Amino acid sequence: MAAVRPMIAITGIGTALPPYRMDQADTARRIVDALSNSPDSARWARRIFKQCGVESRYTCEPDLLQEASVCRYMPQEDRSKVPSTAERMAVYKRESVPLAISAARAALADAKMDAKQITHLITVSCTGQFLPGIDAALIRELGLVPSVMRIPLTFIGCAAGMKAICLSKQLVSGDPKTNVLIVCVELCTLHIQPSGDREALFGASFFGDGASACVIGAASSQHQHVYQLGDDRSVLLPGGADEMIWEIGNDGFDLYLSPNIPRLIREHVPAEVAHLGGDEHSELWAIHPGGKGIVEALQSRYGLRDEQVAPSLSVLRDIGNVSSATILFVMKKMREQLQEQGTERASGLALAFGPGLTAEMIKITYVASSVPSKRRTENAHYVS
Repeated sequence: MAAVRPMIAITGIGTALPPYRMDQADTARRIVDALSNSPDSARWARRIFKQCGVESRYTCEPDLLQEASVCRYMPQEDRSKVPSTAERMAVYKRESVPLAISAARAALADAKMDAKQITHLITVSCTGQFLPGIDAALIRELGLVPSVMRIPLTFIGCAAGMKAICLSKQLVSGDPKTNVLIVCVELCTLHIQPSGDREALFGASFFGDGASACVIGAASSQHQHVYQLGDDRSVLLPGGADEMIWEIGNDGFDLYLSPNIPRLIREHVPAEVAHLGGDEHSELWAIHPGGKGIVEALQSRYGLRDEQVAPSLSVLRDIGNVSSATILFVMKKMREQLQEQGTERASGLALAFGPGLTAEMIKITYVASSVPSKRRTENAHYVS
């Protein structure tokens, strides 16, 4: 007997930020003070902090609000007081769990979902590790069933949040009774390096801390303002193996981001979007703001209006790049924009990029009400 294929959708989104706000201008001033003996590095820091598109970020580490002379994370000649990787991981273990719980609770409430209905839990992070991990803490604190299927996606980078969304869509496609809770938590500022090197200063200029979560399942009549999920694609782009690197060091994790990344994305992503069947005239573009240049490269390539990239750039401006958690901040901001405009339905793409150079993308359709209209029911896809 023929049946209507269920609408697989993001039915709830939640976000959380730590309490300490880093004003970009003030942070730049303090780093420049720390580099008073290295005028070239100070000039570079002043420029990159001003040009990267960030006005504020949030951190779980209050020491990062201290003046340069006492902040342990700032560039300094005496490295004896610099936090070791072990110290930073202790802070991660203490601070990541409350943020993850807060974002997860908000997502469950937004989806009108009881925690015991969750069948799969995907936890995402690349800025810290410990065992038993965040997944075990979430089961206890949220009241998830102990037998929930746990899938940790660790140390994948900025694209991992999108990877989790694509994986969840595939899981629900196999069994419409599946309800997936994704929880991403990243404490990027713990890895600010006490160095005047350009690579370290670039990484210190626009990363922030935060957590995001979402629920993915078959949408029902109780759900409103959802993102229906369509075809997805994961691909390793050519020529990007050495352009984005994230490695464990003695003083936290070491980051290298090449200035070639926006060019590579502009050159190679259009073919992948076309392979996915993405329409260059898509209305929605939820772009992970891995940097201002990435958003601008795609805006230029596709002739996007400022309004279309506003959610990405406003998230970058207000909270910085929160690695894997960022894409759900962008989709939440975009949803707010669509609600304010009174939009009933709009389609497009969500994209994120990570080391490799990896691109993760999925077709999305914003639907104000998941109750199908007569017209949509008549045009529904059927399976036998």
